[in-house]
Amino acid sequence: MDTLLTIEHLHKKFGSLHAVNDVSFTINKGSVYGILGPNGSGKSTTLGIILNVVNKTSGNFFWFDGNISTHEALKKVGAIIERPNFYPYMTAVDNLKLVCKIKNISYENIEKRLEQVNLLERKDSKFSTFSLGMKQRLAIASALLNDPEILILDEPTNGLDPKGIHEIRQIIQQISKTGTTILLASHLLDEVEKVCDHVIVLQKGKMLYSGPVDEMGIHSDTIIIETAEKDERVSKLLSQINGVSKFEKDQEKWVLDVDKDIETKFINQFFIDHDIILSHLEKRKTKLEEKFLHLTDK
Repeated sequence: MDTLLTIEHLHKKFGSLHAVNDVSFTINKGSVYGILGPNGSGKSTTLGIILNVVNKTSGNFFWFDGNISTHEALKKVGAIIERPNFYPYMTAVDNLKLVCKIKNISYENIEKRLEQVNLLERKDSKFSTFSLGMKQRLAIASALLNDPEILILDEPTNGLDPKGIHEIRQIIQQISKTGTTILLASHLLDEVEKVCDHVIVLQKGKMLYSGPVDEMGIHSDTIIIETAEKDERVSKLLSQINGVSKFEKDQEKWVLDVDKDIETKFINQFFIDHDIILSHLEKRKTKLEEKFLHLTDK
């Protein structure tokens, strides 16, 4: 698997504030990565460092194979780390042409990228007439003009209404399907859960987790059961099952915290072997919100 970015023990201090504190992770080609954390956790500072707009205090980062300068590497990167900033009196096409001139690239991708972000029909409209969501989509089109290997987005849905959020998320998912790697920073759990494969969790500058979203910091799932059997007997039997770390009764149902490899059919057969029929049996994956709270509560 090709590694696009390697970050090693990165630190950034602003006076007494340790904004980025010993952060290390890698970005591999072909996935969608999320940097998740509340405001002030160090997400934007980390992105600023790797994009060469913020100077690191210590540590290292390497783009691609590490044999090219950061300046050259960034020619293969598309990024939006601030509010979209285009000339309001110019059309969408003219604004993108200006971006091409600044980046010294051809105009050939302009209409393709406008179509990709659902703005082709508004290509001759002035930027001042665009909604906030449309402005954000134009910024994404601008970041894609140089056919980047990786697209970096800082809070891409910030300030948008539900419709605008949905449109941006769909576009991110479509871009990822073309093979472009995406790294986005967000404080929204829902956003990361819906569009990202991997997540880096930051809190107060420190990294709490880096890895697949569905394995984030917790190694259990929940199984829900219901039976007419007496509580005392059910409780006694549950305490005998290896892999059930915790259980409690919630109204008519029992809620079990189980190891990830414990399947419902195992639980069902266990109770059948003890002459108990379950009237309800389901397995529920732990939601990202629960995993995040589990991590940050530590």
